[in-house]
Amino acid sequence: MTSAAPVVIVLAAGEGKRMRSATPKVLHRVAGRSLVGHVIEAASAIEPAHLMVVVGHGRDEVIAHLEEIAPWVDTVVQSEQLGTGHAVRLAVEALASAGALSDGPIIVLSGDTPLLTGSTVADLLSRHVVDGAAATVLTAEVSDPAGYGRVVRDPQGWVDRIVEHRDADAQTLQIDEVNTGTYAFDAADLLPALGRLTTANDQGEEYLTDVIGLMREGGRPVAALRVPDSDEILGVNDRVQLSEAAALMRDRINRRWMLEGVSMLEPSSTWIDIDVDLAADVTLLPQTSLLGPTSVASGASIGPGTSLTACEVGADAQVRHTWAELAVIGRGAEIGPFSYLRPGTRVGTGAKVGAYVEMKNSSLGEGAKVPHLSYVGDAEIGEGTNIGAATVFVNYDGVDKHATVVGRYVRIGSDTMLVAPLTVGDGAYTAAGSVITEDVPPGAMAVGRAQQRTIPGWVARRRAGSSSAEAAAEALAQSPPPGEEETR
Repeated sequence: MTSAAPVVIVLAAGEGKRMRSATPKVLHRVAGRSLVGHVIEAASAIEPAHLMVVVGHGRDEVIAHLEEIAPWVDTVVQSEQLGTGHAVRLAVEALASAGALSDGPIIVLSGDTPLLTGSTVADLLSRHVVDGAAATVLTAEVSDPAGYGRVVRDPQGWVDRIVEHRDADAQTLQIDEVNTGTYAFDAADLLPALGRLTTANDQGEEYLTDVIGLMREGGRPVAALRVPDSDEILGVNDRVQLSEAAALMRDRINRRWMLEGVSMLEPSSTWIDIDVDLAADVTLLPQTSLLGPTSVASGASIGPGTSLTACEVGADAQVRHTWAELAVIGRGAEIGPFSYLRPGTRVGTGAKVGAYVEMKNSSLGEGAKVPHLSYVGDAEIGEGTNIGAATVFVNYDGVDKHATVVGRYVRIGSDTMLVAPLTVGDGAYTAAGSVITEDVPPGAMAVGRAQQRTIPGWVARRRAGSSSAEAAAEALAQSPPPGEEETR
């Protein structure tokens, strides 16, 4: 057996009709990564010399995705889906024509098995090299083998053949050891066997499994490695199986993080993407989703009812009932409940974003607060500043966005409209209910509202007979406004 580096072939050409989706099957996602992305990650564990992905249905989308996530892989197009054997033959021919095919092992993986781990791929390769077999099949024992190809062994325990479910007789269907669609081949044995494949089967396709029988006919041994956890080999063919794979991946990810010191009050409702990074002593409360490359530092508490996408959360921060995307939350900050942090939001150390506050492309300085019912867009807010309830940063004039700069230790009165572009100097105040359209110097009080006008008796005259008029009359009878007694 050669010590040359292996090559990997990933089969990802299928249409996936049962998905009932305009999206190619292998591009559906589990834990923030495409199905084929998970398989490529598993294959990377053996550091292949080359990795070839066979594409077909939705090839343009699949190729574009691969160029984004793994630009080092190669692709070959299977224009007609004529079977797994045909797909592998196309890949081998493409590798050979590129001078990328050596006498090293050839690993074949299915592009729709997101739960397959790198350690299992490495174990398969190791077993194949040690046994010196023509092929090594990754197998599994499952409680319900319906639909799987059955692994038929000889008396010595070598694999004799693999029989597809639709072609199996009653006796073969009793076997519960199944083919997973994952193989290691010796190149010198695989190439001639591929050339001998036929379409004499129920589907009229070239089955890759038939090379096993051809190798045995040639007197070559075929080994098998039984995967310890049969969940790893689960393929995704419809939305039900996609959901099942997602739940299994969720449990795998959550278990890993809990063993590394993360507390989860309800793991079944906690969803963490594969690229999330968590420190020890993070607490995740129920109904929490951490998506994309989100990172959470030690001591932070996230949830309940929170979704963070590509966010950075500092140590000891608290984020409750919040939706945030591409936001940075500083150490000891308090977010929520019911806050909405849009891309470009930066919340400083010890700052607070409270109930029903929306922020976008804005920074909130250290210890600053936006506690209630406010919109903050395209703004820079200094340390120690307090933004009163129902304040709106009016950043859009109908054509362009404009910025507002609010200095340090400013007090913005409730229900203030800050009409950008605008600067409010350090230590300044605005009166509640003001519309501020001009810059406010440091230490000044800005008042932007009309003088109140009160019209006595208006309700009695204009809303006579109404419940309001009756209530007002009763109140006036008990305690007339000052000066009214003298005029009666």
